[in-house]
Amino acid sequence: MAKNKPKKKKTLKQWIGKIHLWLGLSSGLIVFIVSITGCIFCFHDEIKDLTRDWRKVEAVNAPYLMPSVLQAKTKALYPNATADMVVYHGSDRSALVYSTEAGEAYNVYFNPYSGKFLHREKTSDDFFLFIEDLHMHLLLPEAIGKQLVGIATIIFIIMLLSGIVLWWPKKKTDLKKRLKIKWDAKWRRVNYDWHNVTGFYVALIALIVALTGLTFSYEWMHKTMYFVGNMGSDYPEEKATVTVDTLLATSKTVIPVDIAYTTARKARPEDQMCFVWQQDHKNAIITGSYPESLDFDHQSNMFFHPATGELLKQQLYDQKSAGMQLQEMNYGLHTGQYFNLPGKIIAFIASLIAAALPVSGLVIWIGRNNKKSKTKIAA
Repeated sequence: MAKNKPKKKKTLKQWIGKIHLWLGLSSGLIVFIVSITGCIFCFHDEIKDLTRDWRKVEAVNAPYLMPSVLQAKTKALYPNATADMVVYHGSDRSALVYSTEAGEAYNVYFNPYSGKFLHREKTSDDFFLFIEDLHMHLLLPEAIGKQLVGIATIIFIIMLLSGIVLWWPKKKTDLKKRLKIKWDAKWRRVNYDWHNVTGFYVALIALIVALTGLTFSYEWMHKTMYFVGNMGSDYPEEKATVTVDTLLATSKTVIPVDIAYTTARKARPEDQMCFVWQQDHKNAIITGSYPESLDFDHQSNMFFHPATGELLKQQLYDQKSAGMQLQEMNYGLHTGQYFNLPGKIIAFIASLIAAALPVSGLVIWIGRNNKKSKTKIAA
């Protein structure tokens, strides 16, 4: 009677393989959803420009209308609506007034030169905001959804790192094989190579996208970027909340929101995009301007008194610490927008491959289980 062979102890790489497998199975669905929605969102501006003609206007050699004028036009059209924020997107683009009415949010578009009404868009009907919510919160309540996405993202980061360990060849001579897919092999082998090779090629980009994505789920990650960017230094004054003296009365001859806009434009005349936000009369009016249209980086901010238009605080881009600049660069890095069209294409491809990884990994696992079952039956 043959003696049972003693079981070999698992090596470190085998244990890592087990961890890689079970973490992948537990998070695969969420990783797939987050990755595929990230792909769709990459080119949302380009798709909107093709399908929504109210986003573009003919550029005119004339100044934009003041924000108070566009706010007044919004109130005239929709008396029960607010007109909290005015955004000027660029010389050949419409101006947007962000508005709320009866608990619903709207974007109201105007020609920034003539003030002609172009369109009113209910934000909850926007397909890309639906995709964004699915991407960030899985369409669940924000407090729950962002935690699930955050945990799945952390698992995905561990998967990327463990995947590199599993991919790493024992011998240098095997390196060439690990960098290529054997397309003429059986489909299971092609799937196996696809999972390993594409995972290796996109690992660095996917890691950057995942780490920057964590800032949307966790404040500690947002603070970490500030800490890393400043190499441990802190600048409390740039993070300090602006206080407003609410006893000051608004002058009838002063329109604070227009003063804020004019001052911001003079400070950064070369910037293409600018917003003015007045939440209420208890908080400062905030302006932000950006060098490029629809690119949310290199942001300069100013804070003004809501009653007098007095400048309370100024944070031009060049005055911000490296940590704050890195924080504000986060969205551009996450979406690839920071590197313009090539960056978006790279982010799209990396997200598409990331979406395929849990699918190809699942196929590998099912194939191995079927093989083990057939072996036991044969025995």
